[in-house]
Amino acid sequence: MDLFKIDFLTIRLIDVIDVLIVAFLLYKLYILLKGGVAINIFIGLLSVYALYLVFVKVLHMELLGTILGQFIGLGFIALIIVFQQEVRRFLVMLGTNSILTRNTYTRQLLPWNWQFQKNRGLDISAIVKACRQMSKERTGAIIVIAKSSELKFYSNTGDTVDAVLSKRLLENIFVKNSPLHDGAAIIVNNRIKAARCVLPVSENIELPAHLGLRHRAAIGVTEQSDSTAIVVSEETGEISVAKEGQIRLRVTPEELEKILIEEFAD
Repeated sequence: MDLFKIDFLTIRLIDVIDVLIVAFLLYKLYILLKGGVAINIFIGLLSVYALYLVFVKVLHMELLGTILGQFIGLGFIALIIVFQQEVRRFLVMLGTNSILTRNTYTRQLLPWNWQFQKNRGLDISAIVKACRQMSKERTGAIIVIAKSSELKFYSNTGDTVDAVLSKRLLENIFVKNSPLHDGAAIIVNNRIKAARCVLPVSENIELPAHLGLRHRAAIGVTEQSDSTAIVVSEETGEISVAKEGQIRLRVTPEELEKILIEEFAD
């Protein structure tokens, strides 16, 4: 179906949809790369391609064109290698924010519906009470709550616990003399799956300089999954919550409870 015509130019409805989809993907790509080192690499690749267009297509420099052509020919493989983490985050972002995962009716019909039942019945009260107590005592902690993935890759880096979530257990894990306190505790389906887990540190160069490794690790794991991470600062006792690569600082226990209810309540 044609929308309108300008002399020889015909704009169809499918063309408008095509432009909107590309614009949406470019926007998501910008959000994904913003603030990281990858954006500089991406600009560098665009610069090489621009040089190729100018020197080869316009000025017809054959030797330079051959060199740049070989480089661009391997560009797709290079992109996968260089941007492997960003590609992973991009696919996670699309998967967890798609219409299929947001619509209740389609979730009931999907054969992989079991993924969305995890972490229902989460003992939010136990988490909030433990964080409140650790905040008072200035006990450093990082707690990762899985949503649609069990985070097995990160759980396998620590020690298996696989115990029912409770306030006392969380507090005991992060006691300074505990052998499990140095690392993250991962909660899946109301069970503490593992402790002393190693998390990826965010490479976002726009993060405030005062944020320590716990905060950067919390941001890092939420950049690569749809989990929610809670941090209790050992220096100040302040509680922070990270989600989708963003962190909210100085969260009160009441605010923490509200956030967790919005994310994980039945």
